[in-house]
Amino acid sequence: VLSAPWRVATRGKVGAMGKPRCLLIGGQFTGTFCARDLKKRFYVTVVDAKEYFEYTPGVLRAYVKPCHLDALTFTLQPVLERSMGVKFIWGEVKSLNGDQKYAEIKPIFSSSLDKVSFDYCIICSGCNFGPFKPMGESLWFPTVHEEARKISDWPHIDERFIEGRRRHILEEYHKLHDLNRKKATVLIVGAGFIGVEWATEIEYFFPDVKLTIIDALPRCLGPLPDSAAEYCSEYMSAVGIKEFYDCKYDAKSSEFW
Repeated sequence: VLSAPWRVATRGKVGAMGKPRCLLIGGQFTGTFCARDLKKRFYVTVVDAKEYFEYTPGVLRAYVKPCHLDALTFTLQPVLERSMGVKFIWGEVKSLNGDQKYAEIKPIFSSSLDKVSFDYCIICSGCNFGPFKPMGESLWFPTVHEEARKISDWPHIDERFIEGRRRHILEEYHKLHDLNRKKATVLIVGAGFIGVEWATEIEYFFPDVKLTIIDALPRCLGPLPDSAAEYCSEYMSAVGIKEFYDCKYDAKSSEFW
């Protein structure tokens, strides 16, 4: 999920060749699309806290088949600077001043902040939505920001680097492998499209894991058409995934269990 781009500052000074400067915070879907579309009329700079692009909708397959990560990722600097022709900064935006039109950025290999001026700024940094973590941490997105890494469940891994992301995916893969070997029981909370995909990926690659999926709504795939929900429910039933709906997760309730 990406936040809607919005303009922080109004037109100010322009660059030496007459083009205004545009700072894009985030180098994933929206950031790269904006860079491509704006580069002819703006001096574009993209800043991202990690060195790579990751195709998030495909990341579930990577956890059950780690080699799939190669099909989902690429390093940003060669693509943005050499192929697209815009500037890339690998670093984290620590503050943004819309009135004075500058951002303070901490580059990856620096302990000090750089001040980067702009005429326009578009925030394309997305969001984290893990409901059980204070900063929304989840397996679906790399943990890359300084404050989030301090309270991360995997502080030994630096996912700002693509190799760190690969290490994390391998760790989770081995956890799933161990669960499969033990013929363990796994509960998946949430039967939206992510929960359903996750359950079916685990079932396909680790068939000895006993799976149960629950949701507070009356069926799976809440916002999607009934036909899609019926199709997925029939498939999960056929492969032995247990389903419970109108059931809200409450880990502290003995009645829930």
